[in-house]
Amino acid sequence: MNLWFRLLWLLLASPRRPPVPPFGPCRTPFRVLPTDLDVLRHVNNGVYLSMMDLARVDLMTRAGLAKKLRQRGWYPVVVAQTIRFRRSLTLLQAFTIETRVLGWDEKAFVLEQRFERGSELVANALVRARFLSSAGDKIMPRDVLALAGESGPAPALPNAVARWNADQTA
Repeated sequence: MNLWFRLLWLLLASPRRPPVPPFGPCRTPFRVLPTDLDVLRHVNNGVYLSMMDLARVDLMTRAGLAKKLRQRGWYPVVVAQTIRFRRSLTLLQAFTIETRVLGWDEKAFVLEQRFERGSELVANALVRARFLSSAGDKIMPRDVLALAGESGPAPALPNAVARWNADQTA
């Protein structure tokens, strides 16, 4: 339930934060709440993934895409993600999630999301996401890019990310 409150807070706060480019980076601030913790008193691994969802919503909202997507009945879905945990987050610690689009292929976008506590990397994740329509149609990245007013080829993915992306589509 706390993520519903966080989503509401995010939607209220996003218009007051500076706009970001469609590909990011977008830095979304958070604080660890008691409901985020597991029995070992650090953030539960599943909560990281839910917070990443919220940070992607923040990117789309602050980039001016959320309303345009909603008007067309388009919505993002995660098709693959990998996360690596490096440090723990504990009660009341402040941290940010930095979200950026690394690139895309003919079907999906590849994003990086980094959990940072100050200058310290806590966790980092790769996410492969695509867009669907409310009618069930698959929306191609080129159509989302056009909606964002972006054009041109996809940036080259770093080698390790390109291998990861290829593995997800195999």
